[in-house]
Amino acid sequence: MAKLNREDTSWVHDHLPDWPTAIYTVDNPNATVHTPINKGREANAYLTYIVNNYDRLPDTIVFLHSHRNGYPKAWHNDADEYDNVRSIRDLQIDFVQQQGYANLRCIGIPGCPDEIQPFRDPPEEHRASEHALPEAWRYMFGKVDIPPVLGTACCSQFAVSRKQIFARPKSDYSRYLKWLMHTDLDDAVSGRVFEYLWHVIFGRDAV
Repeated sequence: MAKLNREDTSWVHDHLPDWPTAIYTVDNPNATVHTPINKGREANAYLTYIVNNYDRLPDTIVFLHSHRNGYPKAWHNDADEYDNVRSIRDLQIDFVQQQGYANLRCIGIPGCPDEIQPFRDPPEEHRASEHALPEAWRYMFGKVDIPPVLGTACCSQFAVSRKQIFARPKSDYSRYLKWLMHTDLDDAVSGRVFEYLWHVIFGRDAV
């Protein structure tokens, strides 16, 4: 989980006590657990966690936003009252272990079926993350063909198994984090690039 210094994440410990936590403060380098810099939204914390804990990951890892519930702040949480405590309590661990990866958002919009089209013709100026995708893809995945469409339910909250993370070597995640640290893209755009790559990173098709 990534949080700003001002955000209260006590709800995680209070309501999900059976889940060990790693909550990264992204804007306070003096916090006990923090990211190197504040960049890339939640992707920075997610990748930092994987890289720093690769050899001691639990069986199932859930990657969440810092806000628990309420509309409009937590509009992307699918559970009743937009409550992520309910999302985690209802999570089917066996399913995550069988499938390797599960997006916590079941509603397809926004994101599906074709949110990111790297070769959109004509290009649409406001789609900054779409324009950034080809360069990011080449850096992260090398010679793997860039898909013409990427689509997945939005918002970068998901569960993944340790086995699925291990399908890629630690060096891959280190490379993704290096791209995030050094790209000229701003916080929002670099984070959104990962929003539409997590499912690919964890073994799913582009759409």
